[in-house]
Amino acid sequence: MDYKTSGVDIEAGNAFVERLMKKAPAIGGFGGMVRVPTGYEKPILVSGADGVGTKINIARVANDYTTIGIDLVAMCVNDVITCGAKPLYFLDYISTQKLDENVEQIVEGIIKGCDIAGIDLLGGETAEHFRQREYDLAGFCTGIVEENEIIDGRLIRESDVVIGIESSGLHSNGYTLINDMLWRHKIFYKGGYTEAWGGGEVKDPSPTPELLTPTTIYSPLVEDLLKEFPIVGMAHITGGGIQENLPRCIPNGLKARVDYHSWERPKIFQKIKVAGDILEEEMRKVFNLGIGYCVVVPENVATDVQLRIYGHGMRSWVIGDITTINT
Repeated sequence: MDYKTSGVDIEAGNAFVERLMKKAPAIGGFGGMVRVPTGYEKPILVSGADGVGTKINIARVANDYTTIGIDLVAMCVNDVITCGAKPLYFLDYISTQKLDENVEQIVEGIIKGCDIAGIDLLGGETAEHFRQREYDLAGFCTGIVEENEIIDGRLIRESDVVIGIESSGLHSNGYTLINDMLWRHKIFYKGGYTEAWGGGEVKDPSPTPELLTPTTIYSPLVEDLLKEFPIVGMAHITGGGIQENLPRCIPNGLKARVDYHSWERPKIFQKIKVAGDILEEEMRKVFNLGIGYCVVVPENVATDVQLRIYGHGMRSWVIGDITTINT
């Protein structure tokens, strides 16, 4: 017996790392190193970990792993920046049966996501498990923020407004429901019909391209906003939708009133709602519905904030306001 016949190809692993080092020079050591930025008086490190959930199954069915790595970076980075932190670096964990071109696509996506976020991929772990049939991913991001500049919602006041920033689509949440819906309607396996995928009778192409649209990375935008505007609260809209994630940045005694008709909902969500016969209440519980990130600001700066968001190529809407619990 040897290690290769048992399921781990050491030579293939070494070659894999050598190829990655050409694209991400920071990796390769026993531990990744990063220089702590200067200019902070009381720096606070902020860390987050996340995955892509069952969106990986959509990549498997479509045999397209080119964007799922971007999702992994986005899910971690977008969480870390909600407190005002600037992302510093990223680490990953990939579990696979064997090293193949799909794993390389995943890592290339991670590198691309790190480039968008302006951070380094310092390293990670790629584990081969010969009994494993699917890929599993986890990401880890660390950022830094000045202690007296932490955004934790304590400065939110009644009459502040909530600006919702558009998502690129589903992002990386709700895919367990999506997978179940696709399986029940056999949309993948029959090629898909618009009768089951949005209404109509003409044969529809596979829904995978729009289901694999990568999660938006908001860190360049948020970093720009923080330089000029009094952002008093932020929320990354993930699993649980707006109704579960927005309250996480709002202090006790206050609440956000959200108007779900105040923004343009992407068509993909109506397709899902119809194809899965999903109630509106359930849609709001599960999906971002077109809003991927929220910022809370004083009303008098809302227009200027929206103009800056537009300058980054994104749309936004005032989707609600802050009021007292008793209102």
